[in-house]
Amino acid sequence: MFRTSALSLLLAVSLATSAHAEKADPFDLYDWMAALGGEWLLSPAEKQTGTDSYKHEAVLPLLGSDRPGIAFKQIGRNSTVQEDLLPDTAKQMVTMYHCNFDCSQVVATHYCVKQNQPRFIANLEESTPERIVFECDMNTPLCNSDEAHVHRIIHELSENRTHLKSSYLSWENKKPMSNSSIYHFDRKVQR
Repeated sequence: MFRTSALSLLLAVSLATSAHAEKADPFDLYDWMAALGGEWLLSPAEKQTGTDSYKHEAVLPLLGSDRPGIAFKQIGRNSTVQEDLLPDTAKQMVTMYHCNFDCSQVVATHYCVKQNQPRFIANLEESTPERIVFECDMNTPLCNSDEAHVHRIIHELSENRTHLKSSYLSWENKKPMSNSSIYHFDRKVQR
């Protein structure tokens, strides 16, 4: 009887443990970022669900155009992924993603239209190949300040890898702001 109960308990603990997602490996997370490589077009207005970010006068000309709304490329002999958000607009921003020295973590710096540069650390617990999450590095003064800044970046990729939702969630006075930037993109088909 005891042996059966102990075996059942062991099996239940094993199943509960395996139900939790594994922590992402930094090397894999960097590869997931690199896999976003190429140009993405700003999705049409009807696909911009849950956001009004696309209605900004600097962003509207990208709707329905063949100009990229976001682009990713590896630079520095593939040591860094450069994200170019809303290129050639008044809201253009760049984020640089790379491994730290020993690749125990993926870090990023976001060069923002808010005229600041928040630094980020990958959230390895929440990230998957389809949902990559970066949190503001709370060891930096900006992330702890009252200044408006991007505090969380989330890239969500569709199952067929042709749609990307990128969220730049801002904070001010140490609280989330309601006017964060969220954009939907479709992978540009190479001709």
